[in-house]
Amino acid sequence: MQVDFYHLTHRPLDRVLPQIAQKVLEGGGRLLVVAQDEGARARLDTVLWSFSPESFLPHGQAGGEDDSRQPVLISGEAAAGNGARNIALADGVWRDEALGFDRAFHFFDEERIVEARLAWKGLADREGVERRYWKQNDEGRWEKVA
Repeated sequence: MQVDFYHLTHRPLDRVLPQIAQKVLEGGGRLLVVAQDEGARARLDTVLWSFSPESFLPHGQAGGEDDSRQPVLISGEAAAGNGARNIALADGVWRDEALGFDRAFHFFDEERIVEARLAWKGLADREGVERRYWKQNDEGRWEKVA
């Protein structure tokens, strides 16, 4: 399984997550987006509807009747009610449940860098885990650092 650590330094999650979600969907996958805070989930819901004037990302918040039909599901827990094999940890908190997916996107900013480093180190010796660390350059483009 692959874990991609995304260090948000120039662009906020609201600008980055929709791009990742769109790439997952274009590749035929589904995505579970996890954030513990209900307010954060509501903001992500709005962002996914309005990130682009030309389109939107089909999604829903967990707990509805149609969870299993949602290409992107926003939840407070790392349980893929939509059958997703990709998980986006959108609140900067690492969860070991993410290791049950094929790919994890761990987004964090400067406030969560200490926890992200601990998660990075904790995954170093895990069998079957490939880690990648991405950081934004001055132009806001992603560069693979490790």
